Amino acid sequence: MTELLLRPGRMQLSDWRRVQTGRVRLKLDAPSWDAVRAARLGIEKALASGAAIYGVNTGFGKLAQTRIAAGDLARLQRNLILSHASGVGTPLADDVVRLTLALKIASLARGYSGVRPVVIERLLGLFNADVLPEIPEKGSVGASGDLAPLAHLSAVLIGEGRARLKGRTVSGADALAAAGIEPLALEAKEGLALLNGTQVSTALALAGLFAAEANLEAALIAGALSTDALKGSDTPFDPRIHAARGHCGQTETAAVLRALMVGSEIRHSHEDCPRVQDPYSVRCQPQVLGPCLDALRYAAGVFATEANAATDNPLIFDDGAVLSGGNFHAEPVAIASDLLAIAIAEIGAISERRTALLIDPALSGLPPFLVAESGLNSGFMIAQVTAAALASENKSLAHPASVDSLPTSANQEDFVSMATFAARRLGTLNANTAHILAIELLAAAEGIEFHRPLKTSRPLETAHGLIRGRVPRFGSDRFFAPAIEAVNELVQSRAFATLLAGTFALPSDGKA
Repeated sequence: MTELLLRPGRMQLSDWRRVQTGRVRLKLDAPSWDAVRAARLGIEKALASGAAIYGVNTGFGKLAQTRIAAGDLARLQRNLILSHASGVGTPLADDVVRLTLALKIASLARGYSGVRPVVIERLLGLFNADVLPEIPEKGSVGASGDLAPLAHLSAVLIGEGRARLKGRTVSGADALAAAGIEPLALEAKEGLALLNGTQVSTALALAGLFAAEANLEAALIAGALSTDALKGSDTPFDPRIHAARGHCGQTETAAVLRALMVGSEIRHSHEDCPRVQDPYSVRCQPQVLGPCLDALRYAAGVFATEANAATDNPLIFDDGAVLSGGNFHAEPVAIASDLLAIAIAEIGAISERRTALLIDPALSGLPPFLVAESGLNSGFMIAQVTAAALASENKSLAHPASVDSLPTSANQEDFVSMATFAARRLGTLNANTAHILAIELLAAAEGIEFHRPLKTSRPLETAHGLIRGRVPRFGSDRFFAPAIEAVNELVQSRAFATLLAGTFALPSDGKA
């Protein structure tokens, strides 16, 4: 396990990818501690002045006009966490909780929140001991931040709630005791600072982005392999076509597809064939996957900014000002997640169409359903049905979440982002698309077999070998599902990434 230095406000997407793996220990950079102490001093001075400060010596939401006595300020913060821990549903995955913890530490350490250093020390202690608060996946509308899920995270800090430790779910108190961490007694502002923020939405969005990158890599390999299996043309990938339009993602994906097919004996064998044009799912891959790449890059930029942001309320500034605003409103994450959802769905949708081509002898020139003795054998018939079912489901999931809003807190919080769901559903979208791509990769690999002894290009032969290393050729029908899962693992683990090295850049690799 290696150490990762948290540099609040200056973290890269590649850093957050490392956090997600769980194979790092976190350390906060030295200057941040000074910023944290200065902000805490600012809060204490503001309290001493007797001024009303939202959530520090007042109630919350609709109750903001209620002043709280000085003797009740600590109880106010504890009550906030206990009352707001009202989420429901399946607990978030461990990798998302790790990201959430790290994002919360980085946000508080910007020095705008006014918490004591001990709060950050305890959060670092949780992360480094791999004590992962159990956070129900449902209950946030993405403003005022991810209140319910972050309350479940914060509950463990004070010895409440539940947590995962070494694969077991235990009480928050037992998890702290096992890790040698004392329960935290909150002081003024600290409960509010822990609960305000977009860290759960952003963690889910980052996890969705990283999985989408893996899917896009696999889509380029699958698309090129299918093109060769279908005896499709690489002419539509000619750089002159894409330069005439000018979109960056389109130009780059065309170059990748073209490079993947260089040297293919299969392509050379039909250069003079009478076919004039291929179907859109083959010919227009750059025009579809290119915008998906552009969308990934846009979303990555938004998520990178949000991951480095101070999203608490109120915020404390160097001049002593304590200002109430709305940085907890996660609309940027919601809109970017909606765009990313569309891109993920489109990657899967065009992949399913190529699988449909591969199994149709009238369009592919290959045996029906990619199997010998079709009729006796059904081959890829129902695998394509599975791909179609997943692609259809993705269409519903891609409907934008950010266009919805329901007022909360007695209409005080009257317009919300729905960012948490917008980001959370990316997990299902990506899982569906990864399986669709696995089915296409299997079908394309099978199609290549029917052109032997001709070989495809060197990188595509390597991809074919990776598939065959997990799944032997389908000479006849056999139990199919394990083959899909085996190639799905290749997709999700980015097994094809090395075949694309140097051809284009993904945001989380630190090159885009």
